[in-house]
Amino acid sequence: MKMIQHVTIVTLILFLGACSGGGGFVSVDKKFSKAQPASGFHLVREGETLYSIAWRYGLDYRELANANSISSPHTIYPGQKIDVRYTASEAKTAAPPPVRNPSKVTSVVSKVTQEKPKNSHISPKVLPSGPVSDWQWPTDGAVIDQFSTKKPVNKGIDIAGSLGESVLAAAAGTVVYAGTGLRGYGNLVIIRHNEKYLSAYAHASRINVIENQDVKAGEKIAETGSTGTDKVKLHFEIRESGKPVNPLKYLPARRGGG
Repeated sequence: MKMIQHVTIVTLILFLGACSGGGGFVSVDKKFSKAQPASGFHLVREGETLYSIAWRYGLDYRELANANSISSPHTIYPGQKIDVRYTASEAKTAAPPPVRNPSKVTSVVSKVTQEKPKNSHISPKVLPSGPVSDWQWPTDGAVIDQFSTKKPVNKGIDIAGSLGESVLAAAAGTVVYAGTGLRGYGNLVIIRHNEKYLSAYAHASRINVIENQDVKAGEKIAETGSTGTDKVKLHFEIRESGKPVNPLKYLPARRGGG
């Protein structure tokens, strides 16, 4: 079984919100609420990273790592169970679930331990935790759907565009996810800017970066598209310590209100 080798280090990850669906497409918000799996554990699938799992459940990835005793470089593996029931502070006082078959658990852990050194990556450098000072617009399109905490919820903004337009990094950082593993988002890029801030870019027709790649503010990371939705647009989010914030409060003001 191929191991997931996506090295990660400090930021938020959670999940992207609310792009309206339609025409057979499920909206991002409806598909990815913070609802936990019935078991309280997430079973890691190939292609997932700790960042994308934390994003899915609306958690700070640092807390998720601490709650599951996953140390840097935060490598996870297909078939691994991730406890998504607690924040790190809650996990410290919570009793661990009973182990019904210790021998089986031990064998799995031993197997994973033996596999780790083969392809594990070096963890990205630690970045400062202060505010990002150089946010910029990822595309030139008009905002067609605003951030909202009320129904219909939108954890980011939707920006109009034409197929194949350049999507730019809103600030310098490191790509921590690039793929299609979050259903409803289509081709998705998540960038870690520092200890607290992440940004996400959904529905791309093409991804131009790879995971663990450093990018500069304004660097092309993708092209606009309609993957995972019913029309060409960019769904853009900013997360602070795992929580969605209104991107318009961070992006520079536009003439005419954007």
